[in-house]
Parts: sequence; structure tokens; C-alpha cells
Amino acid sequence: MKRFLTATAALALTSGMAAADYSLTILHTNDFHARFEPISKYDGPCSAEDNTAGECFGGTARLVNAIKDAKARTNNHVLVDGGDQFQGSLFYTHYKGKMAAEMMNMLGYDGMTVGNHEFDDGPEVLAGFMEAIDFPILMSNADVSAEPLLADKLAKSAVIERGGEKIGLIGLTTEDTHELSSPGDNVVFTDSVAAVQGEVDLLTAQGINKIIVLSHSGYGVDQMVAENTTGVDVIVGGHTNTLLSNTDEKAEGAYPTMVKDTAIVQAYAYGKYLGELNVTFDDEGKIKEASGDPILIDAGVAEDETTVARIGELAQPLEELRSKVVAETTEPIEGDRSVCRVQECQMGNLVADAMLARVADQGIEVAIQNSGGLRSSIDAGEVTMGEVLAVLPFQNTLSTFQVTGAALVEALENGVSQIEEVAGRFPQVAGMTFTVDTSAEPGSRISDVTVSGMPLDPEKTYGVVSNNYVRNGGDGYAPFTSAQNAYDYGPDLADVTAEFIAANGAYTPYTDGRITVK
Repeated sequence: MKRFLTATAALALTSGMAAADYSLTILHTNDFHARFEPISKYDGPCSAEDNTAGECFGGTARLVNAIKDAKARTNNHVLVDGGDQFQGSLFYTHYKGKMAAEMMNMLGYDGMTVGNHEFDDGPEVLAGFMEAIDFPILMSNADVSAEPLLADKLAKSAVIERGGEKIGLIGLTTEDTHELSSPGDNVVFTDSVAAVQGEVDLLTAQGINKIIVLSHSGYGVDQMVAENTTGVDVIVGGHTNTLLSNTDEKAEGAYPTMVKDTAIVQAYAYGKYLGELNVTFDDEGKIKEASGDPILIDAGVAEDETTVARIGELAQPLEELRSKVVAETTEPIEGDRSVCRVQECQMGNLVADAMLARVADQGIEVAIQNSGGLRSSIDAGEVTMGEVLAVLPFQNTLSTFQVTGAALVEALENGVSQIEEVAGRFPQVAGMTFTVDTSAEPGSRISDVTVSGMPLDPEKTYGVVSNNYVRNGGDGYAPFTSAQNAYDYGPDLADVTAEFIAANGAYTPYTDGRITVK
């Protein structure tokens, strides 16, 4: 497929009589995270019984029919994705990007952007995914020329045609992907605004006046990009799992959110919604009207039986492990990102407590878990290994190390530095307490730190347990990269957590005030 139109071809489109208004329906998903099967109201696995009872959401089999119905409502449509198809269930653990490629090809996607999780297994798995898909995957704000697996293969933008009109697609990925994932040293991320504007200018120079940015950068960054660029008509967002809607009281903003002449949309995550934006352009490519709303993919949307059968077939190798009952909980364990990324939460306490309990006899006093590593809640009753793995899908291992009290405070400051952005670096802890002042400047928000009930000593060396991702600087935890006596090869965090829940009979989730936010 040619990446760009020639100038001659573009001019031919605009010659002659003025064209009539052009309407386009943009169908979109983001942050799907390998949720091929239906999910519960807690975004985790949903049992077959609950699905039959109509209590589940999403799943690829429902998306098949939701997309089919949405396409039937319009003459012109595109289906695009805002990144992070990878990671989040045993399907990804087992199949890596192969199943995502198969399902996205079947659904008929026209384009997607690279999400940070597309780099979780390095450029190699992303490159394999790119070879398997039938549509372009894009990333404008990175130099990949030094990465042989991606160089000359991963484009910044692409052009597709619908209803006789050319539409430019531009990819955008969060600039801190190096901190969030594993792109390697050969991928260099660049400024989002400059990258987008550069591609817009290339496309408009060729006569293309309808431009969609597929962005895995977050709702706030998307608004900033819209404010500081020209020529972008629509931004289809992802990364912050933001629900934009005009009908849902839980929405964080309007659908679309208009910034100057740019319409911004995002549709939560996990396949729970299908975004549907209807845009009318004038003959100069300016938006005359933009309207729509995410469609809730609930039990009212029938499952496609052929897709159900195929997912069932792919699930067979996983079934024994994920159906194993490993524990019981008396109440639901809250793990929602909107809670765990801004304050102490039940799931954070559970995981941090489990980590500390596992290594307390090694002189370890403190546990720190990044909230971005907590990906689901768990409902009440029996807890399966599949549910635990939905919470902790990254195959992280326990890491033990020693750092000074001063380094601990620096790490906590990093953890709360992006609380306004609901960033995944927010620290869930055990063995310590601290206070966060959100009104203070980043870097000066932490106070009243105690370890084992005693005030923290900046000069003292403390034993810490975390996961290998955080210990190696993930989510901005640079103070841990130079830790003493680091050992990154402990047991899998999911196994540690499952054993901890099971250790003392039925588990009762709790918070106890170990983190104070003011």
C-alpha cells in the first residue's frame, strides 16, 4: 500500500466543481488488553454462568455484531484503534500478538497506533504482529531507524480511501514509553506536537484535508496536541482509559471534546464500549458537525457464535490453569485504576502485603507496588488463578534490594508526581506510611514517612521488595536502578499473591490509612 498520495493525484481530487459535504463514521476502540472473552463489571474475567445471565460486557464476539450494526447505519466508515491491544490476559501471555492480529483482521480494522504495551516483549513481538495484520500500525513520534526490526516498516502515517475521499491517519504514542515498557535503546521517542504537525504538513501538502490522529498518549496530552497543532480534524485517543460521553454520568468529558477545530474521542477500555463518531466535513475538509457516543457492549449485543467457538478453541490450552480455584474472598477486592492510581486501595494493600510477607524473613521492611501493574478487581467468593492473573498479567517477579531512606522518599515523590494524570506510577505500599500533599509541586509532595512504625531516617539503609519492572526503573522509579544487593529473579508476583490470599482462609479486603492524601 502506498503511504502517501502523489501531489498530482491529490490535485485531481480537488479540481473541478466544489464537492458536496462528506460524512464519515469513525468507529473506534482503545486499550483492549487482550480481553477477547467477556468481562465482569470489575473488568476482570466473567464466568460462563454470569455471561448467560446477562451480567457481562464486551468480548470480541459481541464486538463483531456491534461493529456490523454500526457499519450498517452509515455509507462511509472506518474502524480504528488507539493502541494497547497487547497484555492483560492469559491469551496474551500464551499467544503474544498472534491472537490479537487474528481477531483484529477478522473485525476489519483500518488502522491503529502503537501503544506502550505493544513494546512489552520488545520490538520483536511488535514486528511479528505487524507482519500478521492487514492494516497499518503507526507511530509518528519516534525514530526507529536504528532498530532493524522496525526500521522502514513502522510508518508514521498512512492514507486510506473511503467514498472516493482520501483520509490521512497519523499514529502517536506516549513519550514516556521507555519508562512504561521495553522498546529497547534503539527506539528514540520525540515531541508529540512536532511529530504530529510534521505529518499533517506532509499530508496536507499532498491535498489531503481530512486527518485523524490515532493517539496512545492520554486525554490530557490529546487536548494539548489539539491546542498546539493545525490541520488535525479528529483525535482518537487511548492510554488513560478515559470514558468520554454525553449520556453517562461517569464520563470525564464530552463526546467529542472539541479543542479549537479538533474533535477528541476515547472509549474507556477492555472492549466495554465501541466508540461511534459521526463527522460531516465541508468541501475544504473542515468539520461542520461531529456527534455520537460510545456504545455500551452489554448483554443487549448478541455474541457471534462463530467467534465464540474460535475463542473457545484458543482458550483450551489455558483452561486448566485459569479455572483452578486458589482462594476465597469475603468481599470484592477493589482494583479499579481510578482508585488505585490516586490513593490507597484494597488491591494495592493485598499485593503489597503479599510481597512483604513473602520476604519479611530476609530483612525486608518495605514493599512498593506500582498501581499501573494492577489491572483488574476481583469479585466476592471463589478466586481463580485466572482472576489473579487478570490483576497481575505481566509475569513480573519479586525484586529485593537495599536503598537509603532518602532514595525511598525520592521514589515516593516519583510515584505521586503524576497523580493528576492518574498515572500508573502511584505507589501502593506495605510496611510504611506516608502523606501526599497534592497541592504541592511535584518533587515536594511527600511527608510524614514511617517505616515499621518509626520515622524514616534519610541516612539509614532499608530493605525493599518490589517487582522487577519497578526495580529496573519502570514507571520512573530511577532511584531503584542503582540499589544495592538487587535480586530481580524471585517468584512470579501472581503466584505470590495467590498463595497469600489462600494462606489464612477467606480473605477480607481492607484499607488501613497507610497512605494519606490531602
